[in-house]
Amino acid sequence: MVKIGVFGGRRGDCMIEWCKKTGLAKVVAICDRDETVIEALKTKYPEQTIEYDKDFDVFIGRDFDGVVLANYANEHAPYAIKAFGAGKHVLSEVLPFETLKEGVELVEAAEKSDRIYAYAENYCFMPAPREMRKLYREGKLGEFEYGEGEYIHNCEPIWADITYGDKTHWRNRMYANFYCTHSLGPLIHITGMRPISVTGFELPFNDRAARMGLAAGSAGIEMVTLENGAVVKSMHGNLDKNSIRYCIYGSKGRAESAIEDAENGGVERIYTNLDEREGIMKQNIETYLPKDALSEKADGAGHGSSDYYVMYNFISAIEGDKTADNIGIYEACDMFLPGMFAYFSVLDGGKPQTIPDFRNKSERDKYRNDTRCTDPQKSAECIIPSYGKGNIEIPDEIYQGIRLKYLKNLQEKRK
Repeated sequence: MVKIGVFGGRRGDCMIEWCKKTGLAKVVAICDRDETVIEALKTKYPEQTIEYDKDFDVFIGRDFDGVVLANYANEHAPYAIKAFGAGKHVLSEVLPFETLKEGVELVEAAEKSDRIYAYAENYCFMPAPREMRKLYREGKLGEFEYGEGEYIHNCEPIWADITYGDKTHWRNRMYANFYCTHSLGPLIHITGMRPISVTGFELPFNDRAARMGLAAGSAGIEMVTLENGAVVKSMHGNLDKNSIRYCIYGSKGRAESAIEDAENGGVERIYTNLDEREGIMKQNIETYLPKDALSEKADGAGHGSSDYYVMYNFISAIEGDKTADNIGIYEACDMFLPGMFAYFSVLDGGKPQTIPDFRNKSERDKYRNDTRCTDPQKSAECIIPSYGKGNIEIPDEIYQGIRLKYLKNLQEKRK
């Protein structure tokens, strides 16, 4: 049986639970720097023999096959590189890296290793985008012409629980285009095409962001041109009403999911209007809930059952299944780089930016020492503002209030 180590016990608990329920892998080690998280997991899984660590270097030296990186979203690359060095397979939660320098180093570590890199962009495996990929790959949509991906999540109600009132938390300083792969990733995975250029937009900083301590625009938009000339609109951020939605247009028709407000299954339901061949122009509207061989087993798993597929494919690949639908390192770059360069576009007055292809060493070389980011702890000399119109100063009292709310919530959970 495949042995797994989990780094980051909050988000990682989903993967621990998957292993326990399916019996397809065994968690043998967990690492988290927060003692309260470790104690909570010990209580939740008392019957299991698991080694617990606070030190990653001790943890990664333990005897397991693959590691799940479920730590902070801006810290995955350095730990993935260490994991490859220790001979572990890597399942990296979003995002793959924070700076271009890290991206170059991660790609080259993955290239040198004989271990698997899998990017856990679970939204690719929600029912509707999963079915869109199937239809597109079967040729039923024809040539891809245009697509839209939308991931809007108003995090204000949970902000205290996910940032802890920490002013330096990555969520408080992420630029509007940073968290882009939930909206863009499924469209890249559907088409298999490489993005070649992007124009970026950010929506204004607002009262909601101010209350949260989020020093950035409220949402990001990427207009991405793919290698065949098709265009994709990716939209994501912290607007008031939640929404997950995908839509693709091909030369033989359209397929889409519903916006959440439709209350009819949302991203679990697909709507199609397809022709047998180009030019028929006939209405062939159908709607259904897509199913596949894993749907019944995945039912009830997190994020619209998509969490099941991410772990299943990772474990299958470790066991030697060459058909496992893992998102590899190059595709992970294709999902994330458009958001990064979209923000460079914002900072450059909205000018289109060329997206590098990290498959090519000559293109990687241009960014080998590029540490531009919004994290002063990582790159003080190359810090860029988290808001395109300039740095925003948020009073410390905001974070103090959020911290108090977090502690209160934590106390309530322990009762």
